[in-house]
Amino acid sequence: MKKQVNAVLGEQASKYEVRVVCRLRPPRDAPSLTAPLAPASSAPCTRLASVSRSSQRTQRDTRSRLDPTLPEGAVPSETGLLGPLEIKAISEALGIRPTKVLGQNFVHDAGTVRKIVAAGGVEEGDEVVEVGPGLGSLTLALLEVGARVRAVEIDPPLAAALPETVRARMSEAADRFHVVTMDATEISGVDDFGVDWPAPTKLVANLPYNVAVPVLLNMLEAFPSIRGVVVMVQAEVADRLAAGPGSRTYGVPSVKASWYGSVERAGTIGRSVFWPVPGVDSALVRLTRLEAPRGDDCLRRATFEVTDVAFGQRRKTLRAALKNWAGGPEASEALLSAAGIDPTRRGETLSIDEFVELGRAVIEARANGSLAASTAAR
Repeated sequence: MKKQVNAVLGEQASKYEVRVVCRLRPPRDAPSLTAPLAPASSAPCTRLASVSRSSQRTQRDTRSRLDPTLPEGAVPSETGLLGPLEIKAISEALGIRPTKVLGQNFVHDAGTVRKIVAAGGVEEGDEVVEVGPGLGSLTLALLEVGARVRAVEIDPPLAAALPETVRARMSEAADRFHVVTMDATEISGVDDFGVDWPAPTKLVANLPYNVAVPVLLNMLEAFPSIRGVVVMVQAEVADRLAAGPGSRTYGVPSVKASWYGSVERAGTIGRSVFWPVPGVDSALVRLTRLEAPRGDDCLRRATFEVTDVAFGQRRKTLRAALKNWAGGPEASEALLSAAGIDPTRRGETLSIDEFVELGRAVIEARANGSLAASTAAR
């Protein structure tokens, strides 16, 4: 063989050191010295492994068939809550693509929804109302602790699928869940749900970012029975809701939410727990309703109206900000003086109690004809 190599290299052969290594090939029927010893009989092991795999497939197939919204092969989680695979699988099965118009970002993390339920202090037997349940992530976590849940969902396909999702994962909780298809900003009370259940005492929701404040305020007004609220909103909105007088973020949402009770931030939520991933951060807001209301609906409307006007030009003094609405600088100053408020102050410095006093002055001014009747919406 060495001669053959030299013949190929020709004149260059002298430059190389040629080594030929020969490896003896054992006979075909010789046993391998490195192969592991085979068991005495592999048949029993093969049959056991086959039975085990078959059993696992049967269990998975059975669990998959329990949920008609899941496509073949998608297996529900052991906890019954929704994970990333299930969120996407159910969305695909329903033909749903999350839209910004409806503010749809679905939570797919069990730890997050349980955190929200815990922040809301939800316990067995609680009557809860949920807004925007989506695919049911938070709904299942509320049912998991034993609460009774009535939900408001604006998207018909989602509303139709929710009862099936609950039956598939928590069949024992199916009779504790009810959903209506409607706009949460238009709901007016318990009669809209169409079920003979006690009035809800807690509001727990992942609110659509684009309508979070209007939905929150309407639900608080429509359900005086609600004593506690925990909602997940855009972090910036959470800051505004929980802000106090003098803060850069203090404004209309802060004042109106404070009409109903004390407001505070109750935690932050990372972006990665949503599908699709939002472009903003999220936070929890907790509201505890006052033991006694600040006033009747007439006072609420007057207070909210003058709050809107005061923050319409937040960098101006109240005398300047209210003058066009009140009928002139003199009328504006008289209104503020009647409420015991310095006309040179700005709206961002007034507390909720001071805005309420200003609302009382508005009602009185309209009663004596010194202020035009309101044209503001509810």
